[in-house]
Amino acid sequence: MAALVVRQWLMPVEGKDAVIFPPTYPIAEDKAGYNIDYFEDDKTNVCQIDSVGSQANRMEPLFKREKYRHLVPQVVIRAGDRKIDLLDAGHRAADAIVRFSTLGPELHEAFLAYRDEGNAEPLARIAPTSIVFGSWDSRATQARLPRIVRSVIRAYNVRPLTRSAQYSTIAGEILDAGDVQTTTKGPKAELGLAHVPAVRTHGGVLVDGEIRREAIVNLTSLRSLAGRSEEETLTLRRYILGLALIGFTAPLEPCLREGCELVPDPAKNAKWEEVRYDGTRVGLSIGHDEALAYATAAAASFGARDPVEASFDADLAMQVLNLKEDDRKKLLRQGPVTAEALSQLQARGAAASRKGRNAKDVE
Repeated sequence: MAALVVRQWLMPVEGKDAVIFPPTYPIAEDKAGYNIDYFEDDKTNVCQIDSVGSQANRMEPLFKREKYRHLVPQVVIRAGDRKIDLLDAGHRAADAIVRFSTLGPELHEAFLAYRDEGNAEPLARIAPTSIVFGSWDSRATQARLPRIVRSVIRAYNVRPLTRSAQYSTIAGEILDAGDVQTTTKGPKAELGLAHVPAVRTHGGVLVDGEIRREAIVNLTSLRSLAGRSEEETLTLRRYILGLALIGFTAPLEPCLREGCELVPDPAKNAKWEEVRYDGTRVGLSIGHDEALAYATAAAASFGARDPVEASFDADLAMQVLNLKEDDRKKLLRQGPVTAEALSQLQARGAAASRKGRNAKDVE
C-alpha cells in the first residue's frame, strides 16, 4: 500500500455563498494579498486557504491535550520566565529554541543517527512529531525527514473582493478641537490621533467552486524509517503510524482565522481511500476513536518517556550570533552547539591568528 488519502469537502459556517478570508502574504513591499493561481482562461483559479505548513501546525499541538498527551514525550524548554513547549516550536526539533538549549546535544545526535544510519529511533524517543510532520535540520546536520502526514485546504474558482474602512479618532477630535487630520502616515496616524482610512483592501473571496481539504498518510515514507533491529523497526513504524493516524483522522478545527470558519459539507461525504502501488483505490473505513486506540497500544509498546524540561541558553545564542559567518557555519556543522564547542572554536581561531602574526614578523 502506498498511502492513505482523504478528500473532505468544506463550507463556511455562514453558508455556501458566504465570503471567506484566505491567509494574506506579502506580495509587494507595502501590500499584502491572497495566494491565487490563475489559469490561461483567466477565470479558472485555485486559492490557498490553509497551507501544508499551517495545517501541520494546527495538528501537532493536539498532542498537548489531555486526551493525547500520553502518546508523545512532553518536552518543555525554559527561557527565563517563559516555558516553550516543543510541540509549539516552528521548526520542531530543528528549531533554534532547541539548538541553544540543554537538549540540543541529544537532538543533534538524533539527527545524525537518522542522517548517517537511517535510524529514526533516537529522534522518536524525544520528538516523534518531528517525524510525523517532517523536519529539516538545515542549519546543522542537514538531516531532512519528509512529512508522513500532509494536509492542505484549497478553494476552487474564487472571486476576490475588496473592502474599505475608516478609523475615526475621538482623542484627535479633542486635541484638534474637531479639525482632525485624515491621513494614513505620520505620527498622528501612528498614535491614533488622526482619522485613518483603509480603502479597497483585501476583502475575502466568494467561492464559486468548492472548498476541499486533501490529506495523506505517506506509507512509503513511513516504511523508510528504521531502528537498530527488525523488532525495533517494526515497533517504531507502528508508533509513528499511530501518531500519524491521530493527525489524519482528528476532527477539523473550524476556525482557521478571523472570517474563515469552515465545517464539513453535509451534502458531500468525505472520501477515504487506501491507494496501492498499482494505483488501485479501495474505500477506507477508520474512525478517530479507532485511531486513538491503535496509537495508544503502539505508544505503550514503544515505551513512554517521562516529561523533559530543558533550558534555553540565551548567552550562548548571542555569542554564536556574533561570530563571523564562516565560524558560525563551522560551529553548527561540526557538532552540538555547546559552550565548550564554542570555546574550542575560539581557541583555534586565536591560535591561527597568532601563527599568522608570527609568520609575518619573520618575513
